[in-house]
Amino acid sequence: MTTLRRQYGPGVGDQSRPGRPRAGVVVTGSELLTGAVRDANGPWVARELFELGFEVVRVEIVGDRPEDLTAALRHAADFALVVTSGGLGPTADDLTAEIVAGFVGVPMELDEPMRDLIHRRVARWAQRTGFGGPALDEATRKQAMVPRGATALKPVGTAPGLVVRQPGGPLVVVLPGPPRELQGMWPAVLEAEPVRALLADVPRAEPRSLRFFGLPESEIAQTLREIGRARDLSAVEVTTCLRRSELEVDLRPLPGAEELADEVAEEIVERHRANLLSAEGATTDELLATILPAKGLTVATGESCTGGMLASRLVDRAGSSAYVAGGVVAYSNEAKTALLGVPAEMIAEHGAVSPEVARALADGARERFGAAIGVGVTGVAGPGGGTEAKPVGYVCFCVTTADGRVLTRDPVLPGSRGDIRERSTDTAMHLILRAAGGLPR
Repeated sequence: MTTLRRQYGPGVGDQSRPGRPRAGVVVTGSELLTGAVRDANGPWVARELFELGFEVVRVEIVGDRPEDLTAALRHAADFALVVTSGGLGPTADDLTAEIVAGFVGVPMELDEPMRDLIHRRVARWAQRTGFGGPALDEATRKQAMVPRGATALKPVGTAPGLVVRQPGGPLVVVLPGPPRELQGMWPAVLEAEPVRALLADVPRAEPRSLRFFGLPESEIAQTLREIGRARDLSAVEVTTCLRRSELEVDLRPLPGAEELADEVAEEIVERHRANLLSAEGATTDELLATILPAKGLTVATGESCTGGMLASRLVDRAGSSAYVAGGVVAYSNEAKTALLGVPAEMIAEHGAVSPEVARALADGARERFGAAIGVGVTGVAGPGGGTEAKPVGYVCFCVTTADGRVLTRDPVLPGSRGDIRERSTDTAMHLILRAAGGLPR
């Protein structure tokens, strides 16, 4: 994913943009620094904070070293809110609560009701596994130690969350590291009295989100430069992000600049309508999940180079059984013929990677599953196997419908084997949406 983050017009630079309280996210865990685990909490919390109206200026990942977490908290000392994740477990290197207590200048205290709650949660597991005893008791006690004056949040697992105020400094929200527990605790965070009091003075964000397909970021940058020559855009921050071959364009106005953001959004849409996917920010996946069942349409897939990634993407959403009829991964030539009826002589004449075979895969899938829409994908994913006529990245797509429509594409997609397969899936999803009539005119 490539992200370009720019503020256009006057006010560009390091100065804090007025109007929104600043917030930061500190994610702890040495395993995140080694690459063994990918951080899921930082981006999730940042988006939630943005939706609440904060200007998120830092997402920082630090290891399980006290001095690193302390330094990260000091970096955020002038923020209104800091959210940490991780370091609340029972082991010796889980020190976040203790470090936060030192940061705000209060001692740690045992929360007896919290210890009893955690003990009840682990008692059955301890009895079943035989790991009860002094070690477990000490671990339970450690997790029930909280900074004096903190608001303790009921654990989703065994680690309670914390809300702590630093006098003259930020409100610090301390959350567990497992994403399931962190996200499960978030409603309790919003209901905690110190957080509610802070949010009462935070102007809600009113962003505009646009989404385009097949449009490079450079085009949006040029459009904004041209618009910026005629008006001051310093009150609207524009963020562009390429995700799943779709260009997300978010316009984030300062309080009072919502009308300007709407005007800029409409001008961007007008200039790039040919590539517009959604003027409300909806993804291809979201649009398909709405449009296909609403129109009573079903989809069947015949995949070669994507190896089932398209079918997997289609069934990612709950309720997909209403519009996904089925799919076949026909990787070998023999499978294409036996399972989807692709004539062997067609493969011999045109090759397995060809527009003709893609059409046959689409028709075969649609007919065998009785679907309204059939999709065929076949290509050279690489890194070997390419030729001058059909280089690595050459992929043939075909979507056919029961009422006789045919959509075809045969681009050369860039990137590694994984990139080509993912981009092929993106393209196929977009073609299905087009066939279903789900794109703006």
